[in-house]
Amino acid sequence: MKPTPHRRHLVTLADMPRAEMEALFALADRLRQPRPPRLLDGRTVVNLFFEPSTRTRVSFELAAMRLGADVVPFDVEHSSTQKGETLLDTLRNLEAMGCDQFVVRHKENGTPGALAEQAAGNVSIINAGDGNHAHPTQGLLDAYTIVRHKGDLANRCVAIVGDILHSRVARSDIHALRALGIGELRIAGPAALLPAADALPGCVVHHRIEDAVRGADVLIMLRLQKERMQHALIASDADYFRDWGLDPVRLRLAHPEAIVMHPGPINRNVEIADAVADGAQ
Repeated sequence: MKPTPHRRHLVTLADMPRAEMEALFALADRLRQPRPPRLLDGRTVVNLFFEPSTRTRVSFELAAMRLGADVVPFDVEHSSTQKGETLLDTLRNLEAMGCDQFVVRHKENGTPGALAEQAAGNVSIINAGDGNHAHPTQGLLDAYTIVRHKGDLANRCVAIVGDILHSRVARSDIHALRALGIGELRIAGPAALLPAADALPGCVVHHRIEDAVRGADVLIMLRLQKERMQHALIASDADYFRDWGLDPVRLRLAHPEAIVMHPGPINRNVEIADAVADGAQ
């Protein structure tokens, strides 16, 4: 296999070919050990998180530390951004202090990409989620998980269910799964929570959860992102669970060996029942 070029920034999966993803998965396989090699020894990683996060922020901090990096957890609430300093000036100051890599989460679409265009030549930017645009590391993680559980995806069916309109995870999952040659990719959610059809290339859209789930090998359930909704797009949490929640009855429609995934945080008994969230699948 021809080696893939080195990628300095990770902003989106829209331009990442299958070979590059598979090379990353192979590297991840080699690093899945209690004491991984210190590949980032001597590097400094800064987490620039301008949105609340538990899983993503802590995952990046632990991964960087386990690979030998020095980690700077940037405290937005007590930084000079609260005094009016621009994000670009913050980047320039931290670059001058010898920081090598910046993990950026921001509510505005395009912020990590804009920083990548301005970053110094020896600095890397990783998008940890921007608005409803992209979440490439979550997309890679989801695809890696599916491949580890299901192998080659050519004859597999994945259903992504829920708030597709506001989900950066859904967009990155779609990019990753299509690049990896997924057999069938289903999308389902309330009409008010679906983007325009041209934003879902290569996907089969369903308007009932039962139709999306039936026979699927993988179910990816998405959180209702009410913080991104400018007005109420669902009647109530109870109504949403009644029509779109994954409960044990609906799960039995899927392939018997189907796996259930959720990027978190979970709204229990809204998009997914306790029995499913804590179940064997």
